Formats: sequence, C-alpha cells, structure tokens
Amino acid sequence: MKYDVIIVGAGPAGCSAALTARQRNLKTLVLYNAEGAMEKAHRVDNYPGMPNVSGKEFVKITREQLVEAGAELRKGLVQKIMPVGGSFSCLVENDIYEASSIILACGTARVKTLKNEEELLGQGVSYCATCDGMFYRGKTVIVVGAGGESVEEANYLAELATVKYCPERKHDISGLNDSITVIDDKPLSIEKSAEGMKLVCDKSEHVADGIFVIRPAIAPTQLLPELEVKDGSVYVDKDMATNVKGVFAAGDMVGQPLQVAKATGEGNIAALSAAKYIKQAEND
Repeated sequence: MKYDVIIVGAGPAGCSAALTARQRNLKTLVLYNAEGAMEKAHRVDNYPGMPNVSGKEFVKITREQLVEAGAELRKGLVQKIMPVGGSFSCLVENDIYEASSIILACGTARVKTLKNEEELLGQGVSYCATCDGMFYRGKTVIVVGAGGESVEEANYLAELATVKYCPERKHDISGLNDSITVIDDKPLSIEKSAEGMKLVCDKSEHVADGIFVIRPAIAPTQLLPELEVKDGSVYVDKDMATNVKGVFAAGDMVGQPLQVAKATGEGNIAALSAAKYIKQAEND
C-alpha cells in the first residue's frame, strides 16, 4: 500500500507532523518501535495547555489524537529506507511500505557501533536479514544481537545458513533455535580476513561468511546512508528539509534544544513542507 507520507517516530514531533499531514488530507502512516525519551519524563510543566502532565500521558493523548484524525499508527522497527524512483520504500521488519515523502522524527537514540562496523557495511556486514539473508544460503553467518528482534532475525537466518549468535548486551535468548551456537563473549570489532568476516570479541575470534548486526535502534544514517549529519544531528534547512529530496526531519534528532514545544513546532513545519513537496511533484 502506498502512502503520501510515512513518519518514522511517534513522539511529540512525529505526532505533530501526523496531525498536520492529516489536516492537509495526506494519507499518513506513523511507524515507531520502542518507548522514547518523552515517555520516560516524570512531568512536563512547560507545554501550553497541558499543565503537569506526565510524559507517558502526553504521548498517549497525542497518539490517540492522530489516530482519530485518520493517520495509521503501527509498531515496528524501520530497518531501511530506500529511494525508488520518485518515492521511498520502507522496510519494517518483514513488511515493505511505500510513500511519496518521509518525515524522520526518531528522537535522540545514540547507537554505539562496533569498530569497523560502518566501514564494512555492504562488504560482509548487514543490518537486515530479510534484505540480505538469501545471499548466505548454505553458508555461515554471525548475528550480533541486542534484543528480541535480533533473536527473531537469527531464527530466520537459521533456515538458510549455519548461525552463530553473539549477544551485544544481556537480553533473553531463550527463544533461539536449537541449531544456533551462542558465542558467550563481548563483541568488540569486525575485520575482514582471508577466511571471510571476522568478529573480534573480548576473549575470542570467530570467522563467518557474513555478519548481521541487529539492534532495537538504528542510527539515521543507517536507515538512509545518503543523509547528511552535522555534529551528531541530522542537517535540515528552515523548512525541515534534509539533503535528500522528499525527506524531512524534526524534533530532537535535528539538534538542541531538546524541548517538546520545539519538537511539535518542527513536526508541524516538516508536514507542511512534505505536503508542498508532494503537490509540486504531482504537478511536474
């Protein structure tokens, strides 16, 4: 199904963008994966019209409002955004959604990568089992995992290849397929070797044909490698447009101050800019 706009993130910026998008009659999908910073706030005192509200209640109210306005709200980890012609495809776990425009409102998730991980992306390192798993049929792969999604992805890969699983941090791995070997060691870096890809851990080294790194959060540049980042924040102009045509960003991910009022205002601007972009594209 194709949407006019897909919004990644359902915090203040994403919810604000969704409401404005619906007011402009755009078919809107909002995707989110996990609890954000706003939901952890004990109390919000500086947002007009909602005094002494908890962060959790603020998010609950605004999400209910965007659904009532006609936007679709779905939970799922967005693994990849791919420009395809004049539109975008979003890979969300095992599903693909298409949109004419994207608004990124992912918050301030900071993803600490392994040494050499990003440099070797596409050269034996992958973030998406659904995208790249078939390339390793009958081979050996290592999954570096950090949560429930990584266990599911490892089980999927086990249907295609021999799988070793290395927890990046402590989490429940009881659901792993019995055929998967667990590496009980801390992963540090990834290297290329004559034998293939090498995962270097604190006390051991392991070689495989490919390495999949699956985390609950994905950095914006991993979602969309073409995205320009400055000083750790996604670069946008006054219209909240990124350097990628048709992609806009808002909220904490575009920089200081990290305030709910700023985030909602930027979400509003991003949606207005997306509506203008879609209209111009239709007229070209």
